[in-house]
Amino acid sequence: MILKGVEASRYFAKPDPARAGLLIFGADTMRVALKRQEVIAALIGPDGETEMRVTRLQGSDLRKDPAALPDALRARGFFPGPRVVFLEDATEGITPAVTAALLDWRLGDAQLVVTAGNLTGKSALKTLFEKHPNAFCAGLYDDPPTREDIEQALARAGLTQIAPAAMADLTALARDLDPGDFRQTLDKIALYKWGDATPLTPADVAALSPASIEAEVEDVLHAAAEGATPQIAPLLRRLEGQGVNPVTLCIGAMRHFRSLHVAASDPGGISAGIARARIFGPRRDRMQRQAQGWGMLRLEQALALLVETDLTLRSSSRAPAMAVMERALIRLAMMKR
Repeated sequence: MILKGVEASRYFAKPDPARAGLLIFGADTMRVALKRQEVIAALIGPDGETEMRVTRLQGSDLRKDPAALPDALRARGFFPGPRVVFLEDATEGITPAVTAALLDWRLGDAQLVVTAGNLTGKSALKTLFEKHPNAFCAGLYDDPPTREDIEQALARAGLTQIAPAAMADLTALARDLDPGDFRQTLDKIALYKWGDATPLTPADVAALSPASIEAEVEDVLHAAAEGATPQIAPLLRRLEGQGVNPVTLCIGAMRHFRSLHVAASDPGGISAGIARARIFGPRRDRMQRQAQGWGMLRLEQALALLVETDLTLRSSSRAPAMAVMERALIRLAMMKR
């Protein structure tokens, strides 16, 4: 049977112990690993690992010894409680062994949790779990965590008081970070708010979000959008010293001013446009002020300038690339003023 979307998220949080097994597959190994950890923890409880109620098998080892899987499923441990056999890095070659193990599975045996990489639609292993009457199959793709996923993760960490604006910021942040970094950010937020009865706020989310070179790129773009000409050169020197490419800066500038244009041209007003452009956190108010100050027509002129700059940077021009980008940012700042 196939699990998708919200149905899959709910099953990962509360799996059925009477099922024979679950296959989790996907191209993102971190995403697969996080869901596998969640399922196993829900099946065996917090003491399952220490009580040795998890048996780990590698897909490569199973090809050499197919009998190891049914033996592990039927084995009885010293400690009472549900057991899990975790089969890692499964491939098409072990499908016959997994088929035989599921055929012999009986209620009371360990539940089988299998992880694999990206499987095609014609995969025999994927088809086995999809068509099995007592097993599930869940494919994980590049979709960001849903609001329900985020709420469940925070609830497991003991954090349930969340301001609506903070939840919107977390949802937007989930689209920008890879699953591992986002999970670490949630853990950091839960630790920061431990014992604090006040709701999580957008300021908390902004303070605990990962810092990167992108934050410094944002600084120079804000300087250009706010007409702060004297700040541009020092910020560019710092970014140049860190190895930031002028084309990367130009792409970032085009994204920034395109978001401002979306906000300024929205029929529902700038606030609605800011929401449609998926701008969150402290940037929200700042970019709203920028969009109001520029207006739609001047933002179209700014985008035309950036398109021209991008073509120059990608052409065979001998002009120093960073100087071309600096000139464009200064021109933008002067347009604002």
